[in-house]
Amino acid sequence: MDLGYALLPVPGGGQAPAVPGDLAALALALDPHLVQHCVDQADRDARYSTAPLHTVVTAETGALWIKTSAVTSTWATVWEPTPAWRPVVPAAGISQSGETPMSVRRIGNHIYLQGRCDRADGLNITGEPVNVGRVPADCVPVDLRTYSAACSLGGTTIQAAGRMEVLGTTSSSPSGTAGDLLWWYQGEGGAPWVDVSGNYWKS
Repeated sequence: MDLGYALLPVPGGGQAPAVPGDLAALALALDPHLVQHCVDQADRDARYSTAPLHTVVTAETGALWIKTSAVTSTWATVWEPTPAWRPVVPAAGISQSGETPMSVRRIGNHIYLQGRCDRADGLNITGEPVNVGRVPADCVPVDLRTYSAACSLGGTTIQAAGRMEVLGTTSSSPSGTAGDLLWWYQGEGGAPWVDVSGNYWKS
C-alpha cells in the first residue's frame, strides 16, 4: 500500500520472500524527498542534473537549491553565501586608484562593481570612450549595459559623473569586446580618476 503525501510503497504482511525488492522500491521512492548533499554548484550540476523536479540540494557552504525543471538542470536558489569581491582587470595604460581597487561581485544574475581607476602615466582620463578594464567571463552581460559613474572634480572639469558601458556578447564596438568597461565623459579636460561603482543585470 502507498502511504503519506509521498505515496511511499510500504509492503503488506506475508511478503517475506520479496522483502529485498520491497526495501529497494521504498528507498527509490524516498530518495527524491531527501535533502541531497554536494560540495559546490559545479558538483551539484555534475551529480544531480538528471534528478527529478523538486529535488533539494545543499552545499558545504550552506547554499540551498531547488530543482525547477524535470527535463533540464535548472535550479532556484533558496539561499547562498555572499560571494567575495573579485578583481577587475585594468585595461592597458590604466591602473587601480584609491583605497578600494576595481572589483566585481556576482549575486545570481546581478553584477556589482566597486573601486576607482586612473591613468598609469598620471594624466587625466580623456577621450570617448576610454577602455578602463574588463569583468570576468561569468559577469559579461548578454546586451550592452550602461550606468552613471562618478569621477574626480579635480582640474577644470565641473562634471562629477559620466557614463559607464559594459559591453555584452551581442555588442559591437571598435573600442572593446564583450566584458570591457568603456568610460564616456564630456567634462572639459577629463578627470584624474574614475569610479566604476555601479550594478547591472547579466541577462
